[in-house]
Amino acid sequence: QVQLVESGGGLVQAGGSLRLSCAASGRTFSSYAMGWFRQAPGKEREFLGAIDWSGSILTYTDDVKGRFTISRDNTKNTGYLQMNSLKPEDTAVYYCAARVSPGFVRTSISTKESDYGSWGQGTQVTVSS
Repeated sequence: QVQLVESGGGLVQAGGSLRLSCAASGRTFSSYAMGWFRQAPGKEREFLGAIDWSGSILTYTDDVKGRFTISRDNTKNTGYLQMNSLKPEDTAVYYCAARVSPGFVRTSISTKESDYGSWGQGTQVTVSS
């Protein structure tokens, strides 16, 4: 199993930046893809983007493309979500997730929440206007 712990959330003014971190333990970090999601009050959790095990394949939703950047450091067992040009509508709890296979096959990225079996506890991001 994989344990994930997010950090780096907080309060920021519109137009500002934050970098979220996702520290992983358990399964070999470089064996699985990671996804980032968020859930705003009263809304369903939504996919933001994902990165493959190597860090070379990424995808983003149109809403965050060009503003958010996902990366990972396999030597530190940590994933990152760099968020720039933040807007009040980005206010949400942000989650990282791991797509781990039952065996030891490296997993590819996915946009589907159901493909991710391990989740962090979430970190609150609040953007003030």
